[in-house]
Amino acid sequence: MESEPAEKADPPKRLPFPPLTRSHILHCSYHYWHPLYRAITPKARLIPLNEPFLTYLRSDNIVLPPEDNSRATLADDDSGVYSFSDSDGEEAADPSAEWREIHAQIKATIAELGGKVTPKLNWSAPKDATWISATNDMQCRTANDIYLLLKSSDFITHDLEHAFDDCEPEAEAASTELPTTESSPETLDTKTIPYHLVLRKYFNLNPSLEFRCFVRNRKLLCMCQRDLNHFDFLFPLRDSFRARIQSFFDEKLKNTFPDPNFVFDVYIPPPHERVWLIDINPWAIRTDPLLFSWKEILEMKDPTGITEEESLEEDVVRLSLNNNNNNNNNNNNGPHTHQPSIEEEKDSSSDETGPSLPEFRLVERDDPEAYAFSTPQFSAHKLPKEVVDASRAGPGGMKEFMGKWQEILEKRFQEDQEAGSSDEE
Repeated sequence: MESEPAEKADPPKRLPFPPLTRSHILHCSYHYWHPLYRAITPKARLIPLNEPFLTYLRSDNIVLPPEDNSRATLADDDSGVYSFSDSDGEEAADPSAEWREIHAQIKATIAELGGKVTPKLNWSAPKDATWISATNDMQCRTANDIYLLLKSSDFITHDLEHAFDDCEPEAEAASTELPTTESSPETLDTKTIPYHLVLRKYFNLNPSLEFRCFVRNRKLLCMCQRDLNHFDFLFPLRDSFRARIQSFFDEKLKNTFPDPNFVFDVYIPPPHERVWLIDINPWAIRTDPLLFSWKEILEMKDPTGITEEESLEEDVVRLSLNNNNNNNNNNNNGPHTHQPSIEEEKDSSSDETGPSLPEFRLVERDDPEAYAFSTPQFSAHKLPKEVVDASRAGPGGMKEFMGKWQEILEKRFQEDQEAGSSDEE
């Protein structure tokens, strides 16, 4: 007797995100939105990048251009082990020879912005690579500081190799105008994206005053801390911060950003009278929801009492209804009775109930879930502890760190070879 086949498990239900398109990803690129919001963002300069520089960033080995009196380089030899050389050793080829203008522009921009900058690419900053920085943050004083951060960051690699992952084809009627390229989003790929290096003037940003805000259907839905630690002083300020962010969104972003759904980060420095736009992120699973979950956000009621899934269904129904009304109007020459549209009915109901305030979530002192946030950020992207400790060693600076890094890598290479030999035996 044959056994009955086991029932197939239902596939997991996909979160009701709207289709993610290349246009939306490009709209969230710094080089696209910065010209629109220059007056409300911290001071920054954008440097267009050419193919030789992008090839340098994509390469596996780390080779830094020579500085004034030293040859601080990491070169890849035949064994695959990085090596350090200075003015007393063999000189490595200068990688910046193929992008002299960009190298000069980076140095000039650092000087223009006061001698200290923080770098990022179109979408990501190399926050996961601060372990390699002498200051253990993203503060860069030289061009080589910038190159070292960019080449050590998985986030930058994602920008270069996976910017359009999970994107769906553009709608037939959709179009976008990008200020720096004549190509349509559909014809762009990671090899033809107009990449830019963004250099922001360095300032001491207090992470407790940076907030992530979620916008759905051009309505500010919710917001939360970006730094996942408890801060007592934020709670008395929550209502005033919520009002300032709401006003900032209504006046600056609501009707100017091209997409109805997006995520933006703001900074409200003391005396908390001005809101700065820090970044704009895609409405997609790749954007960290921090104190929320994406399921929670997508199912959250907006000020009109409608969830994301209901809104997507409603848009289809409204489009169909409007088309039918237009057809009826075209075919009917006589007077007719006006029928309210779904949008009008929705507005009427929202007037009766009144809008709700966007949720503003902070890390509570005694919230058990807050303990899960104590894991260091980007820990999955960091190197082992001994490398981090070496990077913090002073006062030898970067040269001493690179020497220690070489010793660590050579030791591991030798251990791998010994392990391989024992396996063969």
